[in-house]
Amino acid sequence: MIKHIVCFKLKDNSPENCQKAKEVLLSMQGNVPLLRGIEVGVDFLHSARSYDVILQVMLDDAAALETYQNDPYHCDVVKKHMHAVCETSVAIDYQL
Repeated sequence: MIKHIVCFKLKDNSPENCQKAKEVLLSMQGNVPLLRGIEVGVDFLHSARSYDVILQVMLDDAAALETYQNDPYHCDVVKKHMHAVCETSVAIDYQL
C-alpha cells in the first residue's frame, strides 16, 4: 500500500474556502476508482507553521499512484481547483 499525503496552504484560508477545498478533495471518493481510502482534514490551530488542509489517500502500489496522478477527474476537477486556491503545498508518498 502507498500513502499519498498533501498539505495545502490556501491563499485565503477563511472557513468557507477551507470547507470548499475539503469538499472538492473528498469528491474524489467515487470518482477516482483507484482510491482505497481518502481522508481530508482542516487545520484549527492556524499557527504560523500550520497548513490549512490535508489530504491523505491510500493506493495499492506505485503504479496506482502514477495512474492516480493522471486520472481525468483528479486532474480536471481537483487539481484545477486546488491550484487556483493554493498558495503552496507539500507532499509525501510512502510505502506501508
